[in-house]
Amino acid sequence: MRPIISCSCQYTNPIQTNTRFVILMHPMEYKKEKNGTGLMTNLQLENSEVIVDVDFTNNKRVNEILNDKENRSFLLYPGKENFNLSERNGTEINTFLGKNPYLFILDGTWPCARKMLRLSTNLQALPRVSFDNTIKSKFILKQQPESLCLSTIESVYTVINLLKKGELEQSDTKDFLLPFEKMIEYQVKCILDPDNNHYRPSHKKGALKAKNIYKKDSQRNIIFEK
Repeated sequence: MRPIISCSCQYTNPIQTNTRFVILMHPMEYKKEKNGTGLMTNLQLENSEVIVDVDFTNNKRVNEILNDKENRSFLLYPGKENFNLSERNGTEINTFLGKNPYLFILDGTWPCARKMLRLSTNLQALPRVSFDNTIKSKFILKQQPESLCLSTIESVYTVINLLKKGELEQSDTKDFLLPFEKMIEYQVKCILDPDNNHYRPSHKKGALKAKNIYKKDSQRNIIFEK
């Protein structure tokens, strides 16, 4: 169990968005990281929910959203043929997404995310949204397939700011990443503390370096599908 001091809840400040963010979380991610960026993202968004599953094909809540003809649903997932928010102007974004879209986000390791999409035939049919990322993730303690891969909370932060081009979103995101940044700050402090015997990272004490090597092999609504 993590010490209570590691909680980032005191830094959360939920924002209201027109976009409904649906975080599809792999069970391993939920069990492994109570302080993970998927749950942290959920806490930072008033208009969001978390659904925990692997194969969402028959997931009741997901299909409830998808089958509602009043909803316009999209999947945030990288790909060359996707609707790229970074390359579109405000008018194009508004026309494509509509006023109050649902944006599904796969939260898990890249292998888990690919598996979730491969199994979930209902998600495969969704139009996909992506963006061009040009910055390295601040998540310096976690390896990613590539240097420009972002965590869930960083991805949502980027999307919200891009949606401001079409005035679909107007919320202030200045402090959106604060709990994420404080979590990293705490983890680094624990690693560098020679007297901390409760924290067992893979890094040696005092040997923390900026992440530059990447793997090549590759208390809001939380819904569990039984």
